[in-house]
Amino acid sequence: MLGDLTDRDRAILALEARWPRHGGSKEEAIRSTLGMSPARYYQLLGRLIDTEQALEHDPLLIRRLRRLRESRADQRASRMRGFAG
Repeated sequence: MLGDLTDRDRAILALEARWPRHGGSKEEAIRSTLGMSPARYYQLLGRLIDTEQALEHDPLLIRRLRRLRESRADQRASRMRGFAG
């Protein structure tokens, strides 16, 4: 992604940043706040956390999300190795 973050990008990051402190269903919040499906939200979030603009906007959140993604990928790879043996 080139250029500045869009309003939608900032809204996605804001929802993700406040979610741990928010009650209720995250899927409902995604639909009501952003007007998109949870699948689309996660697709956009996944792309967004790879951008330098997002890292500059909220470095702590982006680094945390990148670590979570890497950890989940490592867990999946570990499970797949277990099935191969």
